[in-house]
Amino acid sequence: MGIETTRADRKVNKELREFPKATNTTSRSKPRKSRRPQKKTSPVQKLFQTCKEVFANGGTGTVPSHEDIERLRAVLDKMKPEDVGLSPDMPCLRTQGARRTPEITYIRLYESEKFSMGIFCLPPSGVIPLHNHPGMTVFSKLLFGTVHINSYDWVVDGPSYTSAQLNPSETTAAARLAKVKVDSDFTAPCNTSILYPADGGNMHCFTAVTACAVLDVLGPPYSEPDGRHCTYYREFPFTSFSVDGVSVPEEEREGYAWLQEREIKPEDVSVTIARHKLE
Repeated sequence: MGIETTRADRKVNKELREFPKATNTTSRSKPRKSRRPQKKTSPVQKLFQTCKEVFANGGTGTVPSHEDIERLRAVLDKMKPEDVGLSPDMPCLRTQGARRTPEITYIRLYESEKFSMGIFCLPPSGVIPLHNHPGMTVFSKLLFGTVHINSYDWVVDGPSYTSAQLNPSETTAAARLAKVKVDSDFTAPCNTSILYPADGGNMHCFTAVTACAVLDVLGPPYSEPDGRHCTYYREFPFTSFSVDGVSVPEEEREGYAWLQEREIKPEDVSVTIARHKLE
């Protein structure tokens, strides 16, 4: 989802800093007669280690192997709210009265140049507007609650549309034709969803039906210097415009839409960033 950070702001939380150090197998010292029992690896540590291996050779547009994707998916599928210290009754998930758009909380678990791990906490009616993930592979695991997801992929060699009707004050960008990938409600527990650089619903929007939390893994994360900028979009029904040479059967028109790039982030989006798990 759409949270960008600077490299200077990338930090590891306390739990991830406490990964056990590698053992020196070349030491000639005699083994101790008694050793402390080895601590069990926590679900978050296991997720971190799996991401570190899966995205070790990653970069913009690089998709992990099928085996690695399934391995990371399996770890995420087992993640539960209690594994990250979250519950639906947290203060940040309460209904926020008359506020037009509820504030969203993003809990940053880890971020590096290779991948990021974080959790979006959305109160009822909270919205993460339609945005893209350039050159990225993204895993999203709904931890609890119900969320509605709209996602799109560009139509390959699809047309664009430029008109005064598409010229609001903030942008003059043309609209491009996109195909609907997902338009459904999801309720936890459910399987991890995955999107890819060119398919799988690379542009998506999340709307909280109930209070919910989504654990996101991005590989690689957003980065302005590396050309991975988060772009937001405005959407129009397919029937809004008529373009020469573009014909879609009437029964299939709801499966397409025109997406127009926004020059700025929507003003009604408010995200609070937390670097540690909420209490």
